[in-house]
Amino acid sequence: MQTGRNDVGVIGLGVMGASLARNFASRGFSVAGFDRSVDKAKELSARHPEAKLTIAENLPSFVASLERPRRIVLLVVAGQPVDDVLDALDPLLEEDDIVVDGGNSLFVDTDRRAARAEQRPWRFVGMGVSGGEEGALLGPSMMPGGDLEAWERLAPVLTKIAAVGSGGPCVTHCGAGSAGHFVKMVHNGIEYGDMQLIAESATLLRDGLGLTPDAVADVFATWNAGELESFLVEITADIFRVKDPESPNALLLDAVLDRAGQKGTGRWTVIAAAELAVAIPTIAAAVDARIVSGDKSLRERIAPTLGRGAVAREAARVEGVSVDDVRDALYAAKITSYAQGFSLLARASEQKGYGTNLGEVARIWTAGCIIRARFLDRVTAAFAAGDLASLLLAPDFADELRRRLPAWRRVVSACALAGVAAPGLCTSLAWLDGMATARGSASVIQAQRDYFGAHGYERLDRPGVAQHTEWKKLARG
Repeated sequence: MQTGRNDVGVIGLGVMGASLARNFASRGFSVAGFDRSVDKAKELSARHPEAKLTIAENLPSFVASLERPRRIVLLVVAGQPVDDVLDALDPLLEEDDIVVDGGNSLFVDTDRRAARAEQRPWRFVGMGVSGGEEGALLGPSMMPGGDLEAWERLAPVLTKIAAVGSGGPCVTHCGAGSAGHFVKMVHNGIEYGDMQLIAESATLLRDGLGLTPDAVADVFATWNAGELESFLVEITADIFRVKDPESPNALLLDAVLDRAGQKGTGRWTVIAAAELAVAIPTIAAAVDARIVSGDKSLRERIAPTLGRGAVAREAARVEGVSVDDVRDALYAAKITSYAQGFSLLARASEQKGYGTNLGEVARIWTAGCIIRARFLDRVTAAFAAGDLASLLLAPDFADELRRRLPAWRRVVSACALAGVAAPGLCTSLAWLDGMATARGSASVIQAQRDYFGAHGYERLDRPGVAQHTEWKKLARG
């Protein structure tokens, strides 16, 4: 094998790794590949001879085949497998070699690995990659963080393989340390929220308003031609058109078990938000909804007593709601979900010293990634207009919410009256109402805490000064 020949190396040639390796090759880069299953790697190369992948038999020959300083991208399962690969690479790497973890690693693991690399001659970068198999092949959205000098050397390569949105290649340096993987985690959390809101809206159209599957597909296709244009809305239209191959007159969706899986990034987002004291109830509701969906057998036992029984579709009809109302509710809830996600990114950037540019994050999500949407151009513009404490304060979004609130309230009310579970739409509205309430119910909670635990409180006329009252004594004399 010729030494120092390949521009970039990819370790882990599964679905994402194989697609990303082929993407690099299609942009004119010479690519070395390695997988613990050498036979699988060779089969990949044989299936795609146009990529001219150099498949290494072992890690030493893989490392030797790369130009120095080396650029190595890992696309292996998050967790211990990443550490195992780093352990194997460590003695083989030299000054300024760069190792990029492109998997869905938890950001605290990325911090730990970056700290390790600081004691070694090589550099480490945590990078989120979104877009699935197709995105990895044709152009993903990428979120690298960490070592700035490493990013400067990676940029010429990554910008060539990234998706291209209205603002340019969908890749940017997301900040110091574990910023890249934190941003990707929040991306996935927002994705959970988007999927839940869309699923609720689709179910409302079909079960609540009685639309046929083809009509639901047409509605989503129409929405996708307008302000709700997005990858997830587009594929939902397709889903409602697919017939069951085993029963051609039936919808395939009706044969799909209503038990949603999850790989953990949504839960990580909720946990991180709680630790940083940022409320993200839309994302939390989406995670909870997936957990509830997992209790399929228990739901089937409870439904006959407390639910709508076996005739859910007929009994779930909602009154006083139109297709346009559902559209407005979906769009408004989407604004709140993104507002929550970007508030989490801002808080993490501040407390962890990431230095994340929120406008740039929105920009690189406009293409290539799963949550790509026309909507994100407006988010980018909102942050570019100046320092913004919340998307709710952006005049454009505030106007949109005011205009759509009546329809959103009709939808949520109708769901509650009909017994239709819509946790994403309902929780998002409750969060907005809470954020728009200058004086809320927390004064009662503070009084309760002081009553039973002497935790203290502050008076409106003396903020910052701790107070304590003997509530029982004053109440009962």
